[in-house]
Amino acid sequence: MKSKIEKEKHIIDQMILIYCKSHRHTSFPLCEKCGELKKYAHKRLNNCRFGEDKGFCSNCPIHCYKPDMRAKIKKVMKYSGPRMLFKNPAAVIKHIIESLKQCGFLK
Repeated sequence: MKSKIEKEKHIIDQMILIYCKSHRHTSFPLCEKCGELKKYAHKRLNNCRFGEDKGFCSNCPIHCYKPDMRAKIKKVMKYSGPRMLFKNPAAVIKHIIESLKQCGFLK
């Protein structure tokens, strides 16, 4: 079974791929800029001080992304998030449920 960090890496990989392909970036599978963003996101996940107990980065009290990279990943997530419903609906449903738990709406 994959760790929580590995699952998050897989989801972010899918989101970056959707974004890169949809914006017709030129290289396969990812353009240089999207590849750098993926590498950076993986590095941040690998070094997360909360490890397997981490919540979603958007709810984290510690923003470990540099401001420019944070802006880029937010742009990717804003674009790719709704499209993930068609790519990986199970992951979207799990994300919604986990978000509700983290906000205290579900136990």
